[in-house]
Amino acid sequence: MYTTSRAAMSASSQQTNPSIASRAVKEGDPRPPASALPATLLARVHSVRPIAEGVVSIALRPASPDVGFPAFTAGSHIDLHLPNGMVRSYSIHSSSGESGQYSIGVLRDRSSRGGSSWIHSHLKTGDTIRISKPRNNFALDESAQRSVFIAGGIGITPLLSMIHRLRQLGRNAHILYCARARTQSPLLDALLEMAGDQLTVQCHFSDEARSNADIKAFLSGFAAADHFYCCGPSPMLDAFEAACEALGLPHIHVERFRAAEHGEQPAAGGQCVVELARSGRSLTIRRDKPLLKFLLEAEVEIEYSCEEGVCGACETRILAGEADHRDSVLSKSQKASNSAMMPCVSRCRSDRLVLDL
Repeated sequence: MYTTSRAAMSASSQQTNPSIASRAVKEGDPRPPASALPATLLARVHSVRPIAEGVVSIALRPASPDVGFPAFTAGSHIDLHLPNGMVRSYSIHSSSGESGQYSIGVLRDRSSRGGSSWIHSHLKTGDTIRISKPRNNFALDESAQRSVFIAGGIGITPLLSMIHRLRQLGRNAHILYCARARTQSPLLDALLEMAGDQLTVQCHFSDEARSNADIKAFLSGFAAADHFYCCGPSPMLDAFEAACEALGLPHIHVERFRAAEHGEQPAAGGQCVVELARSGRSLTIRRDKPLLKFLLEAEVEIEYSCEEGVCGACETRILAGEADHRDSVLSKSQKASNSAMMPCVSRCRSDRLVLDL
């Protein structure tokens, strides 16, 4: 799932699989020096099992018994560094209390450019693969007394991890699980097994109902103090955000499969000065292109992955100045605060921009 949108009022400012938007590395693309590439872990594929039509669950464990996996929080994702040069991000659907294993769900995308199709065709039990440490742009607010979830197909993956965590905390949760058909509902059995006093599960299958779910009607039964989470295809997320706004529900959290459409936003012309506070360097760059392009050309060390403003890998603190935000990770309030930016898609708005690099 290519993600992620950190929605309004989200409590998280830390760190798509589902998968987070990524792209193939094309020949001739500017790449950073090796030291700027994100640190990776070597994982071994413990199992690959089908969990729905076109979806497999992959369990990853440390390749060496001497090296453990870092702990993760509910809603986290990891990047898979594929042998074909692609980097793809997938949400962890297992419980954060489960040490030593990351379980992810991978949908075979019909329009795959070699990511999910490669995984489905080639990745098998016993293989080793490089992965990133977990990041979380879609964190669960554990202070909420009640959490409400809406999942669309493969969008169940980060939400299932959250539900595991809420069970550990003894908190109540409600979920509307939507899919085209029961056979296209990954992890449905695991979800239904948890249904009970703490968790109510409502399913909507479009082929049976002959319509899409009424998201606004579902949400209307909850209170403004509740926290609301949605992960799924873009039309569902748009309907969710519109319903929350109409109902006056402020605590919303969204993760997107792909970067949100921002339309044709005019870019500021001219140049700006970017000061790198830690290195003491200063760059004069154009304001009509993403900042990452110029940082890589100047061989500035910065971690990045998706280059579409959805994974959060390149999040960089702003110390002074204003950015032209184009990402789908930061919320409106976070963008307005200008405390951080995603330079893979965002640009300079002010004449001077000081970054914590």
